[in-house]
Amino acid sequence: MSDLPFSCAVVTGGGGGLGKAIASYFLSKGKKVIIAGRTEATLRETAREIGATDYFVLDTGVTSQIPPFIDAVTKKYPDLDCLVNNAGVQRPLHALNDAPADYLQKADQEIDINIRGPMHLTLGLLEHFKNIPTGAMVINVSSILAFVPFSVINPVYNGTKAWLHFWSMTLRSQLSRAGYEKIKVVEIAPPSVGTDLHRDREDPDDNKKDKNPNALSVEEFMEVVSVGLERGDEVIAPGMSEGIVSKWYEDFGGLYERLSGGK
Repeated sequence: MSDLPFSCAVVTGGGGGLGKAIASYFLSKGKKVIIAGRTEATLRETAREIGATDYFVLDTGVTSQIPPFIDAVTKKYPDLDCLVNNAGVQRPLHALNDAPADYLQKADQEIDINIRGPMHLTLGLLEHFKNIPTGAMVINVSSILAFVPFSVINPVYNGTKAWLHFWSMTLRSQLSRAGYEKIKVVEIAPPSVGTDLHRDREDPDDNKKDKNPNALSVEEFMEVVSVGLERGDEVIAPGMSEGIVSKWYEDFGGLYERLSGGK
């Protein structure tokens, strides 16, 4: 095992759920941690509870907020060398039953938060990361649904997480082939975990262990994630994600490398 290879991280969606758990873990390893999210009262309480270094109000789905956020956080924390793209929303949608305007409004919000947010944050921080001699890390939280979209109630969410998976792969390749191997790209692909992600479903607790035997508690999720991060894994797949993600890379990982001009 090695120590986490960064000193200062910003975690989006850090006010609760997986973001809060990841931030708490980083703090336990002696790292500076800035949490970011949409609700200041939640951020303030979480920062007090876990001892976060700082917090910033940021709606990652409003891309115009991202450049001033990057400017402010890097000026205050020039040693920032880790970005965790964790913020995300999941909206149950049905193309035949939902009113088109309602469907599109919810879908656009998912795309803005789950795709545009991580992309704008990462690209906006790349120049800063390139200038850190010891390197940096981008951690993207995708989903088991990026590999097999079996949750048909979430068609847009599935697609946004598939985008994040493939973007993580190609960003990693581009950075490596351009000589920036020191900027690591890590993907975490959770299965169902007992957070409030399903708050818009008919049963918001259907991702809890007592209702879904394949679900993980947040503690079980973090046990696997902490080992993977400290081991230096590029892809971390807790719980039932492990078999699905391993099978995907077994079938398509080598093909990707060959067709993309890699190994």
